[in-house]
Amino acid sequence: MNWANRLTILRIVLVPVFVMAVLYHRLGFALGVFIFAAVTDALDGYIARALDQKTKFGATIDPIADKLLIVTAFVSLSLVSGLPEYSRMPIYVPVTIISRDLIILLGAGLIYLNNGHVEIKPTSISKVTTFFQMLTIILVLIGFVYAKWVWTTAVILTVVSGFDYIRRGSEQINGRNQ
Repeated sequence: MNWANRLTILRIVLVPVFVMAVLYHRLGFALGVFIFAAVTDALDGYIARALDQKTKFGATIDPIADKLLIVTAFVSLSLVSGLPEYSRMPIYVPVTIISRDLIILLGAGLIYLNNGHVEIKPTSISKVTTFFQMLTIILVLIGFVYAKWVWTTAVILTVVSGFDYIRRGSEQINGRNQ
């Protein structure tokens, strides 16, 4: 197993550590775990490209690790009690994010059944969406008073990128290239 894949697996292992930190109101520690996990996300991609360590396993597990971390963080931070009111996310935030990811997963399954293969390539809008989702989590953990504006932006971008994935998936089903 190469270093890029080890870092991805480490990110998955950090998910329950993050959840426990949030549940026990150790938000500073949760922030450190989340930032470290986010750095491993950037680092594993860099290592895979720079050292030519791209693998099929890595291409599959990396987005799963990302989604696991982000979705778990949103659910944890919207359900935990004891956070200041301005930091408590309403339930529609994680529901929107989870719904988009489930629609993408369902669509990928349908494309695979229809075409025998599926291509899911991150786009600029999906990368910006992930950035705003991660920024939201960080701002909520530090108790930023205006985090609501950032999570609202993240929700809007999540919806926009969801429609973009649906459009691109429709093109794949219809046999057109992305």
